[in-house]
Amino acid sequence: MSSEESVADLLRPYLERIRVPGQNDKVYKDECVYSFDLPDCETGLYVCLNSFYGLGFDYVTKYNQRTGNAVYLHIKKIKKCITPSQEVTEDPPTKKPTRLAIGIQGGFESALEDKYEYEQTNTLVILPQFKKIALPNPQLPLTVQLSVAGVLSADTASKKEEILAWDGEKRLVSHHAQSLLQLDSGIKIPPRGWKCQNCDKTDNLWLNLTDGSILCGRRYFDGSGGNNHALEHYDVMKYPLAVKLGTITSNGADVFSYSEDTMVEDPLLQKHLQHFGINMMKMEKSDKTMTELEIDLNTNFEWDTIQESGSNLTPLYGPDHTGMQNLGNSCYMNSVMQVVYSIPQLTHTYTQSAEQTFELSNNPPDDFNVQMCKLATGLHSGVYSKPPPQQQLSADCGDSVIQTGIRPRMFKSVIGRGHPEFSTCRQQDAAEFFLHLLEKIERSSRGFPTNPADVFKFTVEDRVQCLASNSVMYNTRSERILELPIPLDKALNKEEYAEFESIRKVMEKSKLRMKSDEIVRPIITLPSCLEAYSCMETLEDFYSTATRSKGLAAKSTKLATFPKYLMVQLRKFYLSDDWVPMKLDVSLEIPDEIDLDGLRAHGLQAGEEVLPQDSPATQQIQINMQIVNQLVEMGFSVEACKRAAVNTNNSDTETAMQWLLEHMTDPDLNDPLQLEGVTTDEPVDPENLSMVMSMGFTIQQAEKALRATNNNMERAVDWIFSHIDDLEQPAPVVEEAPPVAAAATGQTNTDPSLYELKAFISHMGTSTSCGHYVCHVKRNGQWIIYNDQRVAVSEKPPRNFGYLYLYRRKDLDQDS
Repeated sequence: MSSEESVADLLRPYLERIRVPGQNDKVYKDECVYSFDLPDCETGLYVCLNSFYGLGFDYVTKYNQRTGNAVYLHIKKIKKCITPSQEVTEDPPTKKPTRLAIGIQGGFESALEDKYEYEQTNTLVILPQFKKIALPNPQLPLTVQLSVAGVLSADTASKKEEILAWDGEKRLVSHHAQSLLQLDSGIKIPPRGWKCQNCDKTDNLWLNLTDGSILCGRRYFDGSGGNNHALEHYDVMKYPLAVKLGTITSNGADVFSYSEDTMVEDPLLQKHLQHFGINMMKMEKSDKTMTELEIDLNTNFEWDTIQESGSNLTPLYGPDHTGMQNLGNSCYMNSVMQVVYSIPQLTHTYTQSAEQTFELSNNPPDDFNVQMCKLATGLHSGVYSKPPPQQQLSADCGDSVIQTGIRPRMFKSVIGRGHPEFSTCRQQDAAEFFLHLLEKIERSSRGFPTNPADVFKFTVEDRVQCLASNSVMYNTRSERILELPIPLDKALNKEEYAEFESIRKVMEKSKLRMKSDEIVRPIITLPSCLEAYSCMETLEDFYSTATRSKGLAAKSTKLATFPKYLMVQLRKFYLSDDWVPMKLDVSLEIPDEIDLDGLRAHGLQAGEEVLPQDSPATQQIQINMQIVNQLVEMGFSVEACKRAAVNTNNSDTETAMQWLLEHMTDPDLNDPLQLEGVTTDEPVDPENLSMVMSMGFTIQQAEKALRATNNNMERAVDWIFSHIDDLEQPAPVVEEAPPVAAAATGQTNTDPSLYELKAFISHMGTSTSCGHYVCHVKRNGQWIIYNDQRVAVSEKPPRNFGYLYLYRRKDLDQDS
């Protein structure tokens, strides 16, 4: 700054754009919104005094040119290693982990915790000339002083998000709990095999604590989730409390109150679950014993094996060798993202489009594509993967295998926002997160030439044959993950394992403990899991449209297409008959290469007779919504009532109800009615039509969605997202359909079937709600372990303990 220029003169042109952060403003003073530059990096961090975005040196000039915001608070921190006390002669004893994989007190201790102190320097900077004003400075205008003070004293945006994530788990007691009505329906809920009563959803299922109905949850804002059937059930029946299946543990469960419209505590949950045959007391006793066994045994074996703790690992630095800090139970996210960004096509998509994505975004911290580009660039560039300075190592400031890496706080906030599980700081299932990530990518892919998630997409073909008529039915569905059963009866060491089990039970009765090296695990091969997936399954009570009766059917599953990258999930986690969360303790034989030719689908074959359709597909049928609404008020589902109206030709309510009573056991009674030419007599609401079209959808899409959802605008938007592939295709020419299921192609899958192992994710612990995740990735013929911030050459990749395995099709180019 020139001595002739006063501070006031310098700042006067910009005062109107300088703001003082308010209570609702987020201040990003700990990290750049476009990169992982921090205040303690070489160039420090620039905080805009208008938007309060943090910006690294490489982005602050571009941001100034794009927005005109010229005044920034430059924060520079110098990290210094704390010299350990000379009086300490030995390391303190290591505590057993009590909260697994959480880098806080009581969990796994952070390797770099309390080993550094910081010196901070603050400077006011005016762009584009980078004129500097040292702080503090009494000549600053009052607005600037208040703005700087507000930024320095404010909680960081990431801190606010973290507080919300933890505090969000503190729930109020529902006022329905003490007086909850529970119907004596005789329903007993099994510990597995759940399905929504109104559709085919098998996840995101909620058990209504009044009548025992199992229905899918709400559709999330991004189009993922359920089909709103649990909410619709409440709208009709007004039964307020539901518990999410799969979350029930000894410590409680996720309980939602529809009347209070929030997650709640149910102090009588044990009693309410017991009404449906779920014994929480038994679960609690078993779960505690399992946790104690996990901490003792896994510390000695599984944890050390998967993390390669006994090996002298060689650390790696540079491009594609960047670690990710654990944000508190975020190891599931870290492992999945390291594996996803090991795919060249995805890394290239997000790194090459980064600059354009950054320029087009008006809210980079909350923009999913911005944070995907930021993470891809951060992991791939190598900028944040450097060896620690020699003085830090010599001063005993950290493990030589641990790098600073990146802290993906903004990404975690964006990917989890609006999701009841991934928005919390609890441990999660890596497979569920992987599918959630792909849904987010798909919803946000309109700006890309192709959907980046399509590299995982494949088509499954289900063939069902009526054993009475020998007629067949083909259906296809799109999948992103191949979920395989683990056939214990195919163990290679069945006799040895049976002998071990006998010894274990004797020792258990005598309250003796086995050593970890004495444990015998069933050895299961991946080919046997693939064979179990495709083997013939017998269906009972199958309604055959050929015989017009129920009987037996044979079902088999094949793959109609092979994806570029195949993510394989092994079904290790399950609930025992008494609802205790369990994990199969098996050793898997995972080959470097697999051939999926045995899973190849061939479609409808010559000579096969197709099951006839139950109703004419070409007849124009109009549903009388008055009949449907009257039946819904009696407690029947909307889809069942529509089906009754169609099958009785809209005669009257009494006739439709009689049809319902006669077809109550039909397996597809509550499935969505999908007949060509079916319409409702309810007109489209013009206001709702206009609002849906204002979101960027065409009039044809908006009308079709509103008719399908009875003019419910919110459900119509969800419906469009869930049918976007169909809506974007041109309308088919209406012709008389042959008697064949629409999904059957009659064509053989011609995709190459050879795959090679690219990466795998391992889980340590007894259930997906606890434990720790680590991933191994093969790069240039070398296996690398990614254990949060630790990135190193893998000496003994523990592929036999994996949970998710990523295979790459061998015909692809190396850059694909």
